[in-house]
Amino acid sequence: MPPFFIVDEMMDFTRLAEPSGLIYGSVAREAVRAGHALPLAGGPAAFTLVDLIDGYTRSGFMPVSSVPAGWQPQLERISRAPVSDVVSLNKQVMGIVNLTPDSFSSDGHAGNAEHAVAASRQSVEQGARILDIGGESTRPGSAVITPREEWQRIGETVSALREHLPDTILSVDTRHSFVMEQALEAGVHIINDISALDDPDALPLLAQHTCGVVLMHMRGTPQTMGAYTDYQDIGYDTVRELGERLKYAVEGGIKPGRIIIDPGFGFAKTTEQNMQLLARVALFTNLGCPILVGVSRKRMIGTVTGVTSAAQRDAGTHTASLAGLTAGGCIARVHDVAGMMQSLNTWQALQNF
Repeated sequence: MPPFFIVDEMMDFTRLAEPSGLIYGSVAREAVRAGHALPLAGGPAAFTLVDLIDGYTRSGFMPVSSVPAGWQPQLERISRAPVSDVVSLNKQVMGIVNLTPDSFSSDGHAGNAEHAVAASRQSVEQGARILDIGGESTRPGSAVITPREEWQRIGETVSALREHLPDTILSVDTRHSFVMEQALEAGVHIINDISALDDPDALPLLAQHTCGVVLMHMRGTPQTMGAYTDYQDIGYDTVRELGERLKYAVEGGIKPGRIIIDPGFGFAKTTEQNMQLLARVALFTNLGCPILVGVSRKRMIGTVTGVTSAAQRDAGTHTASLAGLTAGGCIARVHDVAGMMQSLNTWQALQNF
């Protein structure tokens, strides 16, 4: 296995390469063999064009075969398959286990560990390999709770899932080091932090463990993020800001193979910005990590479809998630595991032709 690029290259993301001209299936494989395309993060898609960005200066899209030699490290970065020490990156779906009493999607299991375990077992039977357990609502304007309250909401369920689903990877969705510590002691495999380790005690704690760590892009907090949607370029700015958190984590002792990155759809971004970012999700291959795509039932889906009920947005979720899974090594975080698996299996079958 080649050395992980961000260690060798000092994690400098001032220069980015944006892949485009995506092709799939046998056409992609033939184009790669002929030297006219490169795999996007190891496949299954390949890209034929690339835009080279230095600061905010763009080269304009050019064929991959015409890229100057000085930009070859960027090409290698976005074409190389990501490495994970935590999860298999083949057909990966993360099922949501919501234990908040004020869930935006009407799927909460608050105060009922038995019900949460039954629903989680069903998700695993439907194909989820990871379960993401959350006890704090992070929707815009959500109520603030203490870390101890958060753990009280999820602790019993975490323990029950470890007992009843011992072969399933468990993730806890939290931004508080206190909850992280309790979860790790209970045997959780992944910490999913929407604040990308904003809690000053989070990094030293996680550096002592071997768990996976999800770093998500967000500005401000769930209560204030709506005031921070001013970007010069939503794609470049989000990748670079998330890259700084990635650098912070690695330099603080978290091995790159433990890290998964999340663009943060719905966090400090307008609907238009969310859609722009989803359409350009290939930009995140510049970070060299597996990508978690979390768009399930979010307001952005409701806005573009006109579906006001979050619980009725699964069809839009599946379509948006597939758009975000173009690069190799992506994970879809969803409420409806059965529907997502059906969409994913169909989409992956098409890659054989």
